[in-house]
Amino acid sequence: MAKKPLNIGMIGYGFMGKAHTNAWTTANRFFELEHQPVLKAICARNADAAQTFADNWGYESVETDWKALVARDDIDAVDVCVPNNLHKDIAIACAEAGKMVLCEKPLAINAQDGEVMCQAIEKAGVPNMVWYNYRRIPAVTFAKHIIDTGDLGKVFHYRANFLQDWTISSDLPQGGAALWRLDAKAAGSGVTGDLLAHCIDTAIWLNGSISNVSAMTETFVKERMHNETGKVEPVGIDDACAFLCRFDNGSLGVFESTRYARGHKALYTFEINCEHGSLRWDLHDLNRLEYFSHRDEGTVRGWRSIHVSDGDHPYLGNWWVPGLCLGYEHSFVHQVADFLKSLETGEPAGPTFRDALETQKVCDAVLASGKSGSWTNV
Repeated sequence: MAKKPLNIGMIGYGFMGKAHTNAWTTANRFFELEHQPVLKAICARNADAAQTFADNWGYESVETDWKALVARDDIDAVDVCVPNNLHKDIAIACAEAGKMVLCEKPLAINAQDGEVMCQAIEKAGVPNMVWYNYRRIPAVTFAKHIIDTGDLGKVFHYRANFLQDWTISSDLPQGGAALWRLDAKAAGSGVTGDLLAHCIDTAIWLNGSISNVSAMTETFVKERMHNETGKVEPVGIDDACAFLCRFDNGSLGVFESTRYARGHKALYTFEINCEHGSLRWDLHDLNRLEYFSHRDEGTVRGWRSIHVSDGDHPYLGNWWVPGLCLGYEHSFVHQVADFLKSLETGEPAGPTFRDALETQKVCDAVLASGKSGSWTNV
């Protein structure tokens, strides 16, 4: 049976643009889906760079104005891969035009903008999703399956960190196409919205809602030259953040993120400790889930290492023979596959805009607590 074409318009062609485009082109080759993504248009301000990207990845056309892309009748779904301060206007315009919207994380600059985006999307009734891709690494999805069985019992602790080291040099400028994440006007926040947002989304997905937080933040380099003005300007983003929290289920959480952890390029880990066992995962060994069960006989009780690569594990039946590994890029493929499947079933593929707004509210509370030095309700 012929597949239904789904015409994709991509706005932005950076790191995430590549990751998303690869996913759009790969999902149908490994998953049985009714819809076939068609790379209809790529949009970026630099026409030459956009054309080069289009030629390399197979987009049919190029736009330099996102409003023109959204207005096109031949675009069904818009994939938003631009700095955070642009998410709101694009998403609302897409909703008003009746387009499906897939937005990079975090959802918005703040929860207030995020709420407006959610209302526009929900009023229009268009399918929507936010790219929190770590949910769909098979080992993380498998952790969710284990937790949901209830076998681990009552949850006591959840801890996570996301460590990098790429902004330590004070000579690094802020702003512009490559370094907008260091510019508060474009990013909204630093590691909180960029890195901790991933940790928070995963935590909420695995362990439920967060009720309140107590945070501390720090900006180690107070001023940087701005690429767009050429002037030395104050830095408004957080270089590091650590916070404590309470979950609605009574468990305690500890989170840390920084771009000043020398020796760490992208160390993302989480651990959950429960009444009858524990789970832990490390992005650097992303196919492996560590599992401890207190129900094991005492003489053999200990951490077991599960290589999540068998056909019975989440998503793996669509890939290689058991024992072979997947990578970071496959999490995006799985997200596209789940989104396309949701168009068949009518069941939303999470995280939706409304789901991602919950993470945004936690990020806002973390930043507020970091400024006030006090516990803050989400």
